[in-house]
Amino acid sequence: MGEPFHAMPTVEKPPERLLDSWKAIAAYLHRDVTTVQRWEKREDMPVHRHLHATRGSVYAVPEELDAWLASRTGASLRPEPEPGAEQAAGSQAGEAAIDPPVPVAETPSHLRRAWILALGAAVCLGAITAWFFVSHRSKLPVEPSVRSIAVLPLRNLSGEPAQEYLADGVTEALIGRLSTIHTLRVVSHTSVSRFKDPQLSVSEIARHLGVDAVVEGSVTKQGDRLRVTAQLIRATTDEHLWSETYDRQMRDALTLESELAQSIAEKVQVTITGAERQRLSSAAPVAPEVYELYLKGRFALDHGNKEDLDEGIRDFEEAVNRDARFAPAYLGLAVAYSQMGTIFAGMPPLETREKVVQFAEKALALDPGLAAAHVVLANTLQRQWHWADAEAEYRRALAIDPNNAGAQAGYAEWLSCQGRLDEALSWVERARATDPMEVSGSDVSWILYQAHRYQDAIRESRSALAVEPDNAGALMMLAFPLIANNQAAEAVPLLEKALALSHGSPAVVGVLIHAYARAGRRGNALRLLAELNGRRKKGYVPAGAFVNAYLGLDDTEQSFFWLEQAYREQSTILQFLKTHPHFDSIRGDPRFADLLRRVGLG
Repeated sequence: MGEPFHAMPTVEKPPERLLDSWKAIAAYLHRDVTTVQRWEKREDMPVHRHLHATRGSVYAVPEELDAWLASRTGASLRPEPEPGAEQAAGSQAGEAAIDPPVPVAETPSHLRRAWILALGAAVCLGAITAWFFVSHRSKLPVEPSVRSIAVLPLRNLSGEPAQEYLADGVTEALIGRLSTIHTLRVVSHTSVSRFKDPQLSVSEIARHLGVDAVVEGSVTKQGDRLRVTAQLIRATTDEHLWSETYDRQMRDALTLESELAQSIAEKVQVTITGAERQRLSSAAPVAPEVYELYLKGRFALDHGNKEDLDEGIRDFEEAVNRDARFAPAYLGLAVAYSQMGTIFAGMPPLETREKVVQFAEKALALDPGLAAAHVVLANTLQRQWHWADAEAEYRRALAIDPNNAGAQAGYAEWLSCQGRLDEALSWVERARATDPMEVSGSDVSWILYQAHRYQDAIRESRSALAVEPDNAGALMMLAFPLIANNQAAEAVPLLEKALALSHGSPAVVGVLIHAYARAGRRGNALRLLAELNGRRKKGYVPAGAFVNAYLGLDDTEQSFFWLEQAYREQSTILQFLKTHPHFDSIRGDPRFADLLRRVGLG
């Protein structure tokens, strides 16, 4: 089909006899619906759109179709019927006159014999033809099956930029439902977001993402109604495999998303287990205001800075106040507080992690099938050194959603913390193969760095920065192996840039102090350390920043002092005690072995 709400030029006064649906048009032309929709898109077949909602969405005029056929074939006759199409034509093609039976004259005997011989020859020929077709059928070209798919960001056609959160939320929800199908690889929301306003064709986008098919469409909200139009396109041929429009009340938004996901799964003909089918079809009514608050919160989280995180938390809290059984809003709170506790947002871990666990467990109590809740819970349990529980949560997430690159990468990091670095590299590569946009070279670099493979880590980090040169995390990730590889002077400008991009993150400051010291710029290191101490008097500074700083300055006593502070606040850096190269200089100290034991890694 063409664009969802694009109206073809209308006739001034439509005739009385109309073919008022795709099915009627297909029956008139003796073709299937997919074929005539393709003719309209590619060969300018005259199909019109009604401009008001009380009629069907499309109609065609038989005389115009006949004229169009004549221009294509040189004759005003419709194409010969396809097998079985006569029955589909039925009454929808209009009233057809039925001629009376014609009397049959007696045929002379010699003509009857000739007729019988001719009929016998025809039967033999038919049998030979059928045998030839069956025996050679396997040699005919077969369309490749769809085993991977990308749902491109649905367009916001509401006419209001403020409604962008709605299209974004429906896109993410559809990806989430399809991702639970084990036999279908689904590209993450993070990766498809790059193609929100694409300058590339569908086939080019599919090639970038490495998928067999693409879903594209639009979202419109009018009053309390939500309309979603979607179409499924084969990447290699640009063939439209399916298209549909869903029109529901906002309270049935989850049902709409469920029906849409089921339709796509049916059209790509993937094998679905009973449990997967149940997850696809699960939906319950939700108050429109609750659903919109949730989507606004999710939209705020995508921006990642503290102000947006605060706004997202307010939206999620309002959603659960209005509906205490809406599991996705609790998941939103868990994700928001998890992001609040990162090195860039800078809230104390002990203030955020208990909330993450609380909200993730509440979400799972209401909906155990939320793979993302298992992932965020696993991440937090790992940072609390509950190693066995964290591994169990990663595995539960992967059992529900095998396409979850975040779960695969998280499990890879868990393995690296245990010192199982070969397994960790295998899992992070698997995660990158699942979704190369969500799991980048920086993720691979971090595990290579833990394995002391510095040159490989540097190469992977440089590849990530080539794609995102202004990513503060990627800049810091490259600095670590450069410092360990005696290239601290090259790490310094990267960290200075990361510091500016992260608005003075204390975690970046700690690594920059380390780099200054290793590059022979001790004066710069001490000046920056004094500034960090001054900031600590005014507010929270992660203990890990001081650990990195004093390790770079080779001050063992201060390093152990701050490692104890890091232990008290469950600093993120202590996950990596077993493998982090920064700790190599103090591994022989008995105090280090004791610390390793206390965090469950000794």
